[in-house]
Amino acid sequence: QVQLVESGGGSVQAGGSLRLSCAASGHTYSRYCMGWFRQAPGKEREGVATIDAFGRTSYADSVKGRFTISQDNAKNTLYLQMNSLKPEDTAMYYCAAVAGDYCSTRRYFSDWGQGTQVTVSS
Repeated sequence: QVQLVESGGGSVQAGGSLRLSCAASGHTYSRYCMGWFRQAPGKEREGVATIDAFGRTSYADSVKGRFTISQDNAKNTLYLQMNSLKPEDTAMYYCAAVAGDYCSTRRYFSDWGQGTQVTVSS
């Protein structure tokens, strides 16, 4: 099992930027899918972005062109750079991981962090 700890959340005004980090420890997967998810109060959890061991990425339509997912394998850290933030981006953001080659926010993820809050004011 992989332990995941998110950080970097906070409060910003619309149009601002934040970078979320997710530090991974414990067991490591040679082939994996890692993702960022978010959940706003009263709404279902939404997949934001994924990245696999080969660096291939995917994004939800709602964040394309504004968010960038990346990873630093030397630091075992996943990032989410969020630019041009909107009030509708307000949510708790979670990182998640799972072993395997298939990478999509629609798949099952076995390991989850505790989340970091992002609040965007208008």
